[in-house]
Amino acid sequence: MAPPRSLASSLARATSRATASPRLPRPPLTPLRHYSAPPSNAIPASKRKYVPSSGTYPRGFLASGTHVGVKPGNTTQPDLALIASTVPCAAAAVFTQNSFQAAPVTVSREVLERRGGEGVRAVVVNSGCANAVTGRGGMEDAVSMGKEVDRCFAEDDDGRGPSTLVMSTGVIGQRLPIRKILSGIPPGHAALSPSHVSWLAAATAICTTDTFPKLLSQPFTLPSHPDTTYHLAGMTKGAGMIHPNMATLLGIVCTDAAVSASALGQLLAHATARSFNSISVDGDTSTNDTVALLANSAGAPPATAPITSAASPDYAAFQATLTAFLQRLAHLVVRDGEGATKFLSVRVARAPTYAAAHAVAASVATSPLVKTALYGRDANWGRVLAAVGNTPALPPGTVVPAQTSVRFVALRTGAAINLLTAGEPEAVDEAAAAKLLEEEDVEILVTLRTEEGGEEATYWTCDFSHEYVTINGDYRT
Repeated sequence: MAPPRSLASSLARATSRATASPRLPRPPLTPLRHYSAPPSNAIPASKRKYVPSSGTYPRGFLASGTHVGVKPGNTTQPDLALIASTVPCAAAAVFTQNSFQAAPVTVSREVLERRGGEGVRAVVVNSGCANAVTGRGGMEDAVSMGKEVDRCFAEDDDGRGPSTLVMSTGVIGQRLPIRKILSGIPPGHAALSPSHVSWLAAATAICTTDTFPKLLSQPFTLPSHPDTTYHLAGMTKGAGMIHPNMATLLGIVCTDAAVSASALGQLLAHATARSFNSISVDGDTSTNDTVALLANSAGAPPATAPITSAASPDYAAFQATLTAFLQRLAHLVVRDGEGATKFLSVRVARAPTYAAAHAVAASVATSPLVKTALYGRDANWGRVLAAVGNTPALPPGTVVPAQTSVRFVALRTGAAINLLTAGEPEAVDEAAAAKLLEEEDVEILVTLRTEEGGEEATYWTCDFSHEYVTINGDYRT
């Protein structure tokens, strides 16, 4: 059947216009965009409270952050970080599970495997280029960075190969300006210092779209010798492409406690599962995700045996300290999520297993519909339930609609709104809900059972704003 005359004539006119007047090319995007980070690289006023003005750093560790100009447009900001120990360290790391693993991930994993986690001296990091999906040449570049750092120590070769871990972050698919980086490593080594200024410079050097450097430090003690004060220091970077699955986020953590390499691996895996593997900004897992943990024993009294066994009280104490420390670092990444206006904790309680609780929390935390609703201060709990019910690979019976409850909590004030109780919707004061969602720190509490008990997990994320699209639409421009 032919279309009606009016429709046919409209189609003809449209076809005529399309043929006679092709669409003009879209004008180039203006560079004057309202990013979270001001064009001057100044730290936004709302983020300055997260940048430490001092720190207590582990003995025997030094840091530097220097400028080499990885990106041609960067003429002043540090973009090469070096963290080194004055003595060889035990070390462990967790890496991205992305199938396209960047060259520095492969190189660092090989360093640790070849050395058995012993005798590591340094970590070198460049920002501005991820050295990911760069073929054989990219692999050679990553190896050369580690070798150049090793040369700076001017020590005899112990026969176990390179002793420096390598990390890179930035744009994927581009080769490093390797000559610039290699020529910048000796000055970076010469600038190494234990000072807070140097640690902060190193934390700044690993930033990409971050709006502030992420650096933490703290003292701690162990039960076997409580009079000895040890230290933890760590830096991380990340604001976008954040959905780590480590069994473009980087983390370097150092301690002067005595811990064996084998124990470090177990401790880091446990702590990472409950921190960096429990955050998401946008649901995308980077090709470069790496978190490294180094221990040099420099703060331990003479003849102190390293932590080796999970049965040790010191092991349990250090595990708790490290996990809480990594959670604080991971929270900084979420707070700096690209375009983010809210820090969201998704807590799932009374689940049959920790794995189930973690999976449900991850499903809610990575839902674009949940994240956009919270940006708009819309208490749309139906989106939360949809994400809960859509959690993949849950055993049957994990989610029982008639027993599920949802509540929003303002973490600063403690104000709360019950949205769903045991499967029954509550009468929600929309004005009060919108007021609660004006808060920066909000918890979504999902309870899977009406009876007490079960397991609990928390996942941290942020909202999705217009600015997130702006930042990522212009990322390479």
